[in-house]
Amino acid sequence: MASKDKPYKLYRGGRVKGPVPTESRKGAKPDSGPDDGRDAYARPRPTRQRRRRRWLRIGLIVVLVALLAVVVWSLLGYLAFRSGVSEANERLDSRAYAALAPQEGLVLSNPSTILVLGTDEGRGREGPFRSDAMMIVRTDPDEHRIAFLAIPRDLRVEIPGHGLDKVNAAYAFGGPTLAIRTVQALTGLPINHVVVVNFVRFREVVDTLDGVTIDVPKPILSDKFRCPFSTEAKCDDWPGHRFRRGEQTMDGKRALIYARVRVNKLDPADNDVTRGERQQAVVQAVVDEITSFRTFLRMPFIGDDLVAPLATDLSANQLIQLAWVKRRTPSSGILRCRLGGTIANLDGQSFIIGSEDNASVVAMVEGKTAPQPPRPGSSTFGPGCQVGRAD
Repeated sequence: MASKDKPYKLYRGGRVKGPVPTESRKGAKPDSGPDDGRDAYARPRPTRQRRRRRWLRIGLIVVLVALLAVVVWSLLGYLAFRSGVSEANERLDSRAYAALAPQEGLVLSNPSTILVLGTDEGRGREGPFRSDAMMIVRTDPDEHRIAFLAIPRDLRVEIPGHGLDKVNAAYAFGGPTLAIRTVQALTGLPINHVVVVNFVRFREVVDTLDGVTIDVPKPILSDKFRCPFSTEAKCDDWPGHRFRRGEQTMDGKRALIYARVRVNKLDPADNDVTRGERQQAVVQAVVDEITSFRTFLRMPFIGDDLVAPLATDLSANQLIQLAWVKRRTPSSGILRCRLGGTIANLDGQSFIIGSEDNASVVAMVEGKTAPQPPRPGSSTFGPGCQVGRAD
């Protein structure tokens, strides 16, 4: 066998047994031994990629925990809100359900017509009670439109079974059931839902929300209704409720007074019809606050209080859908409408005799015709619609 084929090497000391050492590749660094100054048991330092993955995992955990907290908080708020709505459903006269037109599909995606009635029931007052405020709210989610239609409480209408009278007398004669039927006959609109608001407790809701912000379009000095003083002498010297022009935050008492003002000594053109515009402004301000993020954070604690003054057929899910429809509706999609007519004194009572233009206003509310403001030269009770949020 040639020497180059031998599986061993020859050294001066002779042949060495064992594996033949292989020659290191050119340029390769020898393995470091235990005496190179490093700890043989030290963990290798993490690479930049490994550090990035670690921070991504931490970030993902934080996001998941935050999402879980939002879900749990939302669930607690919903349960509190649903509990309050269930009580509001029980407060509505069961006969009112039969007077309502069926809701087609979800409120979230289909038009809905809601009758809102305001009353002063409670706190020692004796009935029967007339509705202090009447308003129709019609939503059209596909068109991103919400129309508010104010109905003057002195409007003379035919009340089924009771003849001609003021429209607000329907509630006194037959509660929400007769009010629904009267408004349906007046407007021709099918009423899908009804909300009865107890104004005595409404102020408590505004206070629960820590007030609402309203932009008052012009200064107001009211007549002497609901004097805040306990003595007659002080009430005689008191000029009335004052509201300055501009944006301001009102507590429950203040917001309710603003919604009720019928006479403005600083502007003789103010009347029961323009009062409806103030009521729309208050309703919009309350809805804005209820659907705000600040209220969402407090919902588990105040969810049931928000519907305490209500009696309604709407479920909790339907009210949430309405809130979402409202949030998706831009200012340009909000219609502020009113029915109107002319003043007449009949049998010692002051009535508003409905205008022929009221039918056109209803068509505007339905979206069948373009919104038009009251006709130039019409009376201060002229019917019409305006686009944009209420001031």
